[in-house]
Amino acid sequence: MKKLLLIMLLLPLIGIAQDADERLMTMTTFKIKQGHTSQFQDGVKKYKKCYSEDGGEESWNFWRRSQGEGAVFGVTSMMDNWAEMDKTDEAGKDCYSIVMNFIMPHVESVSNGMARTLSDWSRKSSSSETKLAWVTYFKVEDAGDFSDVIKEVSSVMTEVEGEPRGYWYRIIGGDRDAADYMVSTVYGSYADLDIKRDGPYEMYVKAKGDKKAKEMDKMWDDAGVESWSYIWEFQEELSN
Repeated sequence: MKKLLLIMLLLPLIGIAQDADERLMTMTTFKIKQGHTSQFQDGVKKYKKCYSEDGGEESWNFWRRSQGEGAVFGVTSMMDNWAEMDKTDEAGKDCYSIVMNFIMPHVESVSNGMARTLSDWSRKSSSSETKLAWVTYFKVEDAGDFSDVIKEVSSVMTEVEGEPRGYWYRIIGGDRDAADYMVSTVYGSYADLDIKRDGPYEMYVKAKGDKKAKEMDKMWDDAGVESWSYIWEFQEELSN
């Protein structure tokens, strides 16, 4: 699928991984034309079948966004280094016609992005079963203050729960409105969202007290943070 993403980059159009090692992640988001969702999904299944039959070895995760306007899908793929971008995937080339004939006609727009994992801030263990990823995106004015707060809160989470809850990424490049960082917290079901737990702020107050928490609040404000979030549902049939 990484090679499919490279093909997409050549078109005139537009975490969630769980590996805590320092790696690169490619991300492509598809906004689907109204009424074309089933056709798009069928096209991806055709591509997956073709790729498998041609001996393709790349892996990818497909997700569907739960909130927001229209039907939006995302696909993520991991790389160990930049050099992997130079590799040629013959299986992906052989299936190019499926992309053009059965996937892209149903796509309104495509957005491509890249990110690097931040292992020092992230959960080290992986979830045995992932059905949902709650992804929060951050756009920051002062990366230094932002990093200091995240490191401090992650340290407290590790002391209290053994490790942080999420998988952190630093966005690489993008337009002026793109996020700078994102964090993904994974769940096995929607029912897991009903489990009551202290949030990062409440946990920090209990561990460090109100005075220290207010200092972190001020540093957060000084960092000029804007944030937004979506829940993404894992699409097993479209993943490889």
